[in-house]
Amino acid sequence: MKKTVLLFCFSISFLGFSQTSPRIISGFISDGDNPMPNVSVSVTGSTKSTFSDSTGRYNLTVNTGDVVSYSHRGMKTFNIMIEDVTRILNVKMVPDVKELGGVTVVGNRLKSQEELKNEYLLRDDIINTAFGYMDAKTAPGRIRVLDEKDIPQIYICVLELLRSRFAGFASMRIVGDCLNGGAVFIRGGSSAFTFGPAIFDIDGVVVTEVPLWLDVSVIKRIAVLGSVSSATRYGSVGSGGVVIINTLSSYPKTETITDTARLRNNFATGKVLSSEEILENSSTYLKELETSSSFAAAKKVFERFEISFSNSPYFYLDAYRHFSEKWNKMGYADGILEENFEQFEDNAVLLKALAYIYEAQGRLEKANEMYKETFILRPSYAQSYRDMANSYSNLDKTKKAASMYARYYHLLQEGFMELDSIGFAPILRQEVDNLLLTNNTLPGYKKKRNRAGKKLKQTRLVFEWNDGEAEFELQFVNPDNQYYKWKHTLADNSEIIQREKEYGYSVMEQVIDDNFPGLWRVNVNYFGNKSLTPTYLKATVYHNFGTDLQQKETMAFKLSLKNVNQELFTVQISENNATR
Repeated sequence: MKKTVLLFCFSISFLGFSQTSPRIISGFISDGDNPMPNVSVSVTGSTKSTFSDSTGRYNLTVNTGDVVSYSHRGMKTFNIMIEDVTRILNVKMVPDVKELGGVTVVGNRLKSQEELKNEYLLRDDIINTAFGYMDAKTAPGRIRVLDEKDIPQIYICVLELLRSRFAGFASMRIVGDCLNGGAVFIRGGSSAFTFGPAIFDIDGVVVTEVPLWLDVSVIKRIAVLGSVSSATRYGSVGSGGVVIINTLSSYPKTETITDTARLRNNFATGKVLSSEEILENSSTYLKELETSSSFAAAKKVFERFEISFSNSPYFYLDAYRHFSEKWNKMGYADGILEENFEQFEDNAVLLKALAYIYEAQGRLEKANEMYKETFILRPSYAQSYRDMANSYSNLDKTKKAASMYARYYHLLQEGFMELDSIGFAPILRQEVDNLLLTNNTLPGYKKKRNRAGKKLKQTRLVFEWNDGEAEFELQFVNPDNQYYKWKHTLADNSEIIQREKEYGYSVMEQVIDDNFPGLWRVNVNYFGNKSLTPTYLKATVYHNFGTDLQQKETMAFKLSLKNVNQELFTVQISENNATR
């Protein structure tokens, strides 16, 4: 499949978004219950715009890479980037609720200093200042935070670090060098005003000169306050902006990792659907397939429903999984996909769904083929390089895996791609380090720190989804029945979704420490995507992560039933290891 194109694609250093002709997207806009007319729909930075009609429907001419903005008075504005597969965007508008003077929405209450202190080690966006802990998510103004794992040990001084990793943020300008000293200038307000250099808050001690004496390797976290509103508490001395530095010797230490669920009075209640109950609410053809008494009976069901669903790739994915997993008829199942592969071959979302299924089944060569096809379609997506590297690693082709990571970092260094240091970089760094820690044939191999027999620390859960428009909540329920939620919705985290689109990734990770032994449950509440199609979610569980005894297992889930809490899987955490 496209072998010549693949070799060509791998031989060049970079390809941007594929140039496509303008196309028309369409959609339906509602408030969740009723259609919404007169919603402004426009391509940002252009004159292309329209309004939804009386039925909430609209059409708009776009290109891949365009950002479409949806706005209506009293409602939250959503910005959605157009991808190669985007044809339909159905949008649910939500009220734009803001904090008013002295009034705080209960669901978004500001956290106490004690809560922020407890979460400091778990969240990269909390910083310790001379005035207490600051949450970059809820603090006013523009703030950018960099954690120690994203600070390479290559910088001679703080000036070099800021110049390299904060370039362009808040129009920051850096003068001078590590030998002769210098200053940092941050535009803190409108261009009508001129501000002096930024000050530095180092472990609560405010200094007005650049701390050239500070060893970059001891920095735990560094943040730049890029506006007047974020630096208000520092008074006039901070009018030029503030650089906050937390060192390794000062951050709050603890012998255990805090379980964020235990910081809240949130106990899991309500119905959670099992896989059997999900099947009861699924399509008629799937229920008939699963209740077939024999392979021959299932074939007849498939042939009968194919007449109506021949244009649905999701029908063929369901059929493939049924015949391969329930009846172990791999030849017949493969034939279904081969005969209908034209519905998949130019669609990265469908190819990734198929790759997830193959990987969960242990058909790693076939998964690798699908990831290659996706790479051809999306060479500018950061995750394409990660997926190829992990796929090669699964096949024990560790040198090829390392080469894919090296190719990606080379593109970053040359400026052809940009790294998302907040969402994607920490995950990628974990996986690059893990590849080096667990493969002694690679240059740069590191001796494992946790040898067999020592206390094993972590179970790592990695979640990936094939459709960037998917909206869902993951719920992690600890052994005490308290839960933590991670929300991937426009209403709650539109900026995260926009950043994922800009950099090209759809992945998150969650770590469970063995200080919380017992049965952990992982559930999902699916809210749909913009094209009213299923979303495929891949979950990879790493047991004893980063040790000699590391093992992993991969699961693939089809998400189609909406607005109900569904059971995904459980993880049994013991003192020294984890099992499903």
